[in-house]
Amino acid sequence: MSDHNPAVEHDESHGSIYFRVFIALCVFTLISVAADLVHLPSKILLGAIVLAVAVAKALCVLMYFMHLKFERAWKYLLLAPTTIIALALPVSLRPDIGSSYYFQDLQQLKDYPEHEARVLDALKHESGHH
Repeated sequence: MSDHNPAVEHDESHGSIYFRVFIALCVFTLISVAADLVHLPSKILLGAIVLAVAVAKALCVLMYFMHLKFERAWKYLLLAPTTIIALALPVSLRPDIGSSYYFQDLQQLKDYPEHEARVLDALKHESGHH
């Protein structure tokens, strides 16, 4: 009798694949952290790098840990509605929050300078009590 056990080889091959995916996920994480620590001159470039790394990490998880690599082509048909929603959501929210959400420019305070000091004092006072 031989010591050849196909079940052990099968587990070892899956184990080595999962270990390689784990190493890839660690490398991708290091790339995104390094991109943030380098202080790139362009926030758009930083966002593109971090987003690309996030997509690569998600694909690794989807393909290997969720076993989509071994499914047939119908999986792409199931992803179509999700892709449409994922693309449409930021586009539809852009007018509401995308262009002005992070700016503290309050035009009404500039129109009434005498009111600005009172509002700012009230905001400081309110934040001190929390």
